[in-house]
Amino acid sequence: MYGTVAHMQVKPGMEEALAKQIRDFEAAQVPGALAVYVYQMDVDPHDYYMTVVWESKESYLANAHSLEQQTRYQEYRHVLVSEPEWHDGEIVHVSTGEPARTMT
Repeated sequence: MYGTVAHMQVKPGMEEALAKQIRDFEAAQVPGALAVYVYQMDVDPHDYYMTVVWESKESYLANAHSLEQQTRYQEYRHVLVSEPEWHDGEIVHVSTGEPARTMT
């Protein structure tokens, strides 16, 4: 599995627009996308972190380079104060409440 973590600042009043864009991404059933988690920080309600889990690095890159994702990103970018800060990498451990498993 592969994932990306984004740190972003949402413009005041644009929280619902961000939520809609995330729902639209989920509705698109993008091949290889497994899960999306969005965190709104307690200290600053405009400070968000989003993680997206992918089947593989290849499925992540295929989406990242697709015209559909470029369109979604331009819409998504309008609700943010600035460019998100992205961190990509291989997921090496998962725990879901079931016995922990380490990815190799």
